[in-house]
Amino acid sequence: MLVPLADATTDRCGAKAATLATLLRNDLPVPEGVVIPFGAQQAGDGLPDGLVDELSRWLASVGDPPVAVRSSAANEDTALASAAGQHDSFLGVQGIAAVVDAVRACWASVWSARATAYRNGSEAPAMAVIIQRHLDADVSGVMFTNPNGPTLIEASWGLGPSVVEGRVTPDCYQVTAAGTVTRAIGDKLTSLDRQGSALTVREVPTDQRRTPALSDATAVQLAALAQTVTTLLGGPQDIEWSLSTNTPWLLQSRPITTQPPLAARAPLTGERANRRLLTGIPGSHGTATGPARVVRGPADFPQVHPGDILICPHTDPAWTPLLSIAAGVITEQGGPLSHAAIVAREHKIPAVLAVPQATTQIPTNTPITINGTTGTVHL
Repeated sequence: MLVPLADATTDRCGAKAATLATLLRNDLPVPEGVVIPFGAQQAGDGLPDGLVDELSRWLASVGDPPVAVRSSAANEDTALASAAGQHDSFLGVQGIAAVVDAVRACWASVWSARATAYRNGSEAPAMAVIIQRHLDADVSGVMFTNPNGPTLIEASWGLGPSVVEGRVTPDCYQVTAAGTVTRAIGDKLTSLDRQGSALTVREVPTDQRRTPALSDATAVQLAALAQTVTTLLGGPQDIEWSLSTNTPWLLQSRPITTQPPLAARAPLTGERANRRLLTGIPGSHGTATGPARVVRGPADFPQVHPGDILICPHTDPAWTPLLSIAAGVITEQGGPLSHAAIVAREHKIPAVLAVPQATTQIPTNTPITINGTTGTVHL
């Protein structure tokens, strides 16, 4: 029943797995893996005994390494909707019992609040599950290609969820077709790394926080790889990548549903042009005016009303249900290529990211105007 990743097709395994298969068949650097196809799930999220045996044999054949267990639902990674961050993925999973648990959790995540809100009433999609060799990345991030502009690259230390979940303000590189690099270095406060069977968030040493995660030469190398993927797949791509011992790897590629604003990044120090202006990173086009609503976690979700402008620590995909009623979103961390910034653009609401101390500088119920194209907030 297991499908080798290189043989995955959209009709059996979803677009995420099928795209990785295309990259593998064209000798691009994708970690090896297998796919549990659509239809394998039994009642109660059970795995057939034969499938568990197959998984055990495959894990043994590759040395029982830690693996990444990732969703590949029928509605993910399409040209119409990304479903960015809406289903669960698990990194550093080791041993057959832990892998089986992660597969079940992937299947169950199709019913999570954020996935249900993202579908907006449509039925739950079929879910395949990708199991790939885990990479202990030194640097990870996201790339967006654009036929009419530079390749955008976001990068930070450690594993990719720090960037895609908006938990750090990453470095941002713009690489032109001629190889010119423009960069804005983020204050990368934390890093996600694997320690044994656990993922650990650590504080980045002070002297490394503003150190570029990529050299200009590596940024050009990654941009060239992104353009190869774009040509192969026939359109602009949203690509997750990592570097492990200076070797680039491709972890995911999907069509871009919305391009981010290309306005210059505002100062990361939160300097004000006057006492009524805060600045951040443009995340999603548009303007909105409304009452501020500080949301620090799920306990605050019931306090959000239609038309509120969310003030959040970061752009957590779990907060997707709020983006369907909010007028805009402001965060303290994150970059415009993060999952929830993508979802904000799909909802056509403005977003301004990486506004320092936003949750303390903007009290709840303060009337504010947000401009997601310029990255400014007027109080």
